[in-house]
Amino acid sequence: MSLTRREVIETAETLVIKIGTNVLSCEDDTLNPARIESLAEQIHRVKLTGRKVVVVSSGAIGAGMGILGLKERPRDLGHLQASAAVGQAHLIRRYDRCLQKHGYHAAQLLVTANDFKHRTRYLNVRNTIHTLFEYGAVPIVNENDTVSIQEIKFGDNDHLAAMVTSLVKKPLLVILSVVDGLYNGDPRSPASSRISLVQDWTPELLAMATDQSSSLGTGGMKSKLQAVRSATAVGENVIIANGTEEGILDRILQGEDVGTLFLAQGASVSAWKRWIGYTIRPKGKFHLDAGATKAIREGGKSLLAIGIQSIDGTFESGEAVTLVSPSGEEFARGLSNYNSSDLAKIVMRRSDQIATILGAVPYSEVIHRDNLAVLENHPAL
Repeated sequence: MSLTRREVIETAETLVIKIGTNVLSCEDDTLNPARIESLAEQIHRVKLTGRKVVVVSSGAIGAGMGILGLKERPRDLGHLQASAAVGQAHLIRRYDRCLQKHGYHAAQLLVTANDFKHRTRYLNVRNTIHTLFEYGAVPIVNENDTVSIQEIKFGDNDHLAAMVTSLVKKPLLVILSVVDGLYNGDPRSPASSRISLVQDWTPELLAMATDQSSSLGTGGMKSKLQAVRSATAVGENVIIANGTEEGILDRILQGEDVGTLFLAQGASVSAWKRWIGYTIRPKGKFHLDAGATKAIREGGKSLLAIGIQSIDGTFESGEAVTLVSPSGEEFARGLSNYNSSDLAKIVMRRSDQIATILGAVPYSEVIHRDNLAVLENHPAL
């Protein structure tokens, strides 16, 4: 066991385990009961160490395909949703049966991207997960494919797993795929070798990833690396490993050199600013002058109207916006105290001029520093 892996494992209080569709599937695209049973046994051994476990599981559409006798993944939305609806029931039932052998219940959480964009719903998901921990249940999280149009067409559970990781304390995100980790070339080539440890994120990492998703899965290695980037950017460690290897979770827990370990980049970001900077999607864009950019980036100051040169987009008070420097770089995100209509009237104006223009001064700051998340060293999603 390397010192680095030992430290990562020993400091993790919660394992968020993302299990890909192909990990759970047989060659005929049906669910693999033996694989789920093996993973449930390993989850049991993880929980025996006192750690909590959240599973982010793909496989609903693939399971539905097997039950419905479909030979290939449907292309139209209606048949995708039908496959997900049938398969999700089968998938959660299988998890529950396997976990009950060890004294746990599987708890189904079906979520959409909107559940993470709205603060109240985001907190509800987090509170539900933590309450399930009190009962010793194992949350099984999946996208609600029966109603999520965009997620089925473009999304995957790698990004969802990264967002779920931000909901728990001292997490380690484990992404189980059908490859042994990140390779420095095509994994199928004898000339390529597995990269054991990634300490610093570089643009070259994405170039190493082949992005060939299977007929069942929706995400390739590039998708996984994008999820890794978003998780490590806010202070979390991630391991990508081969979920088809026997005892893979046991080996990870023992600190064996399996998969690729990606170390956290910089300090951990608070849950509130993590939500502002990395979960919700901005509705507008503020172009700032050099003084305002420096004051926010280096001085931790609030944003005043005089420092905004122009705005893009339509947004309401309280919605997220992105802040752009004079060079065009997005460097922060925040919650605007003003809607786009009112703000357009007061950009580049001093605070003492706002009352004359709007008839009142509802807020002295356009964005308060407590509602600002600087993305320096933490690239935005």
